[in-house]
Amino acid sequence: MAERNTTKRRRKTARKRSSSRKTPRRWSARVTRTSNALDLEPGVFQRSARGVALSLKRSAERSRRRKADPYRSALSMLTFYINRAGKNLSAERKRTLMRAKVELRKLFQRGGGD
Repeated sequence: MAERNTTKRRRKTARKRSSSRKTPRRWSARVTRTSNALDLEPGVFQRSARGVALSLKRSAERSRRRKADPYRSALSMLTFYINRAGKNLSAERKRTLMRAKVELRKLFQRGGGD
């Protein structure tokens, strides 16, 4: 009978590579600040739903660097902010920003706004 090797082999598992950076890169914050599509007013996402929508509409209509129509640019920036803020948004703030989407639809006279 052949002798079995009783030593257990350790399986190599994928390890996360440790980053040489001490602070992680915040690419989403940089995009929000320095977007090439819209020149956002300071504190735009801290306003009321109507205030956010009006500010994004104004920024989208003034911008000549955007690739899409003003409505799509404004909605994209708002959605980007909501998605990137993620768990850091309070439930109340998220509701306000979701209402801002409805306000944008109304301001641009698109369907879907009640």
